Amino acid sequence: MKRDLYIDFAKGIATLSIIFIHTAYWSGQYYISPEIRIFSLVFDVPVFFALSGLTSGNNVEKTLYRLLKLQITYMIFVTFLFFLDYFFKVFGLHFFDLNWLKDFYATFGSKYVPVNISDVPQWQNLGNWYLHQYTNADTFPVVMGSFWYLKVYYILTVFGVLILRFFPKHIWWFIAICLGSTALFNLFPQYYPTGQVGYVAYYLAVFLVAHQLKGKKIPTKFVPILYGTLAILLGILFYTFGKEAFYLMNRQKFPPKTAYILWSFFSLITVFVLYNRLKINIDNAINYIGRNAIFFYFAQGMSSSLVYFAVVPLKEHFNWVVLMILIYLFNVLLAVGIAISLKKLDAFGWKILGYLQTKTAIK
Repeated sequence: MKRDLYIDFAKGIATLSIIFIHTAYWSGQYYISPEIRIFSLVFDVPVFFALSGLTSGNNVEKTLYRLLKLQITYMIFVTFLFFLDYFFKVFGLHFFDLNWLKDFYATFGSKYVPVNISDVPQWQNLGNWYLHQYTNADTFPVVMGSFWYLKVYYILTVFGVLILRFFPKHIWWFIAICLGSTALFNLFPQYYPTGQVGYVAYYLAVFLVAHQLKGKKIPTKFVPILYGTLAILLGILFYTFGKEAFYLMNRQKFPPKTAYILWSFFSLITVFVLYNRLKINIDNAINYIGRNAIFFYFAQGMSSSLVYFAVVPLKEHFNWVVLMILIYLFNVLLAVGIAISLKKLDAFGWKILGYLQTKTAIK
């Protein structure tokens, strides 16, 4: 079956958008206005769940095997990150200005673990990372700040493939249950559950709706209706809350609530409208990023942390627009270099596992 380059292209654009979001939200706290930072959320992680739905199938075994491979790749990465973080703190402390970390923890509060320079590696952190308890990597704080998506992706993918396999004729019922649950949580916020339930309720609906659109094209006559309806809903939101609506979008991302959900509809509608309409016939650099999105997702957490070292000394010398563009381009270049290196590291890790298999396999 011929690969759909549109999916790769959309993943690539979404990945570049994530890099921009983390450029604006993390190091951007020093020089970018809150409104601009919040506007960056217009093309966010819901797109990845939609694209997963557009490529999903009902093969449970294949899906679980793919998740297992992803878990091993993730464990290879966090093992590398663990030692890099440790050596960076121990040996890089005298060569780099880490004062920005104090500002970071003062800004984001107790959600993250304070910096703890120690001569002894904190092995429990590595174990926690393996089990998806994202205790912070002190010198790379953006990495663990990004990983909430990965845990939700695992949970959602398992639920999704089970629904597609065992309830193929009742998918719209599950969509209705997910959307109904999301509406219930928003109408009665006192009942909004903790943990991952709220995330999965909304993003599973996105995943299943995308699956129902697989291979189809939204009729042209519905396109203005979709965008028009969204414009009315966003108009009501801004009319009701004014400038505060921007801040609601930010506060209501974790977990997803009304303001953020409405804001995410623009990117979702756009992805669905362009699906089977925008033809990508030639492979390109953005497609490469999309095909290797997981390595770029890992890499951008590291690069978005490293750009702090450029932002702190430069923020007093450049207009914020110029600085934002420069830092974003620098972040993208860093992410590309790191992602290519991580891909090679992953291949090396798998070779080691293959070698161990040959030495330990029962003959």
